[in-house]
Amino acid sequence: MNEDRPASAGWFDGVDPDDLETVTARIRDGRTAEPRSWPDAAVDTGFAADEDDYYDRLHEAALAATRSVVEERERADDRQLVHAIRAMDDCTRTANELAERLTEWAGTIDPEAGTGIEYAREIAAGERELRDAATVRSLADRVVALADEADELREFVERRTPAVAPNLSALAGPILAARLLSLAGGLEPLAKKPSGTIQVLGAEDALFAHLRGHAPSPKHGIIYTHDAVRGTHPENRGSAARAVAGKLAIAARIDHYSGDLNPELEADLADRIETIQARTVDEGGDGDA
Repeated sequence: MNEDRPASAGWFDGVDPDDLETVTARIRDGRTAEPRSWPDAAVDTGFAADEDDYYDRLHEAALAATRSVVEERERADDRQLVHAIRAMDDCTRTANELAERLTEWAGTIDPEAGTGIEYAREIAAGERELRDAATVRSLADRVVALADEADELREFVERRTPAVAPNLSALAGPILAARLLSLAGGLEPLAKKPSGTIQVLGAEDALFAHLRGHAPSPKHGIIYTHDAVRGTHPENRGSAARAVAGKLAIAARIDHYSGDLNPELEADLADRIETIQARTVDEGGDGDA
């Protein structure tokens, strides 16, 4: 409710029933100190003809308010990153799968068939002498187009992530930071997760298997791709994963609530990882693999 309106006034008070924009704003932002018989009040103020009419208008306003919230969330910068990183991974996966199919197919007519995206590029560019292979070349064109699209999406992610999540991007790199946002569902959900949850994001299958008693507890998820985790001896990798996850949790919270870059986070993590990596097996690791 607007501050200059009585706290007891309904969301429909003084509003034209056909002014959906204002009604939507009232539904989204309205508050009341205590409940009332709102249908009766709406009829008394002339907002609705009867109780059924009131609920019809409330239904329409609630749908419009929900739609506006969803649209705002989807337009947010972190949601754009989530869509971009997912599209990038889809393009990359599909291009690689089709490249394998292309290799199998082209191998039947090219005795020196290569492999992967580069071979697809050679076919698409006409660098291979293939007879009666218009369909094979068409498939190669599709593979190359998907690979190029993935590269463009990667450039977008690398360019936008530091602006959306500067601390997260500084600690994890733009691509890993965007993947964490994707797995969490956005910056706000990530900022609200404890470090232990961030540590195993991307390892949900292994975690559920552990909870069912079929596997050991996972020590890390997607953050395994972080240099500090991957570059640590397996005996100490769990400690490194915890250290990285702890700093990433702090970084996400700073990015969400203030957005200011904090260079101390990166320095603190570097010091902690250096200490962990300096351990020897004889000193006793944490048993993480």
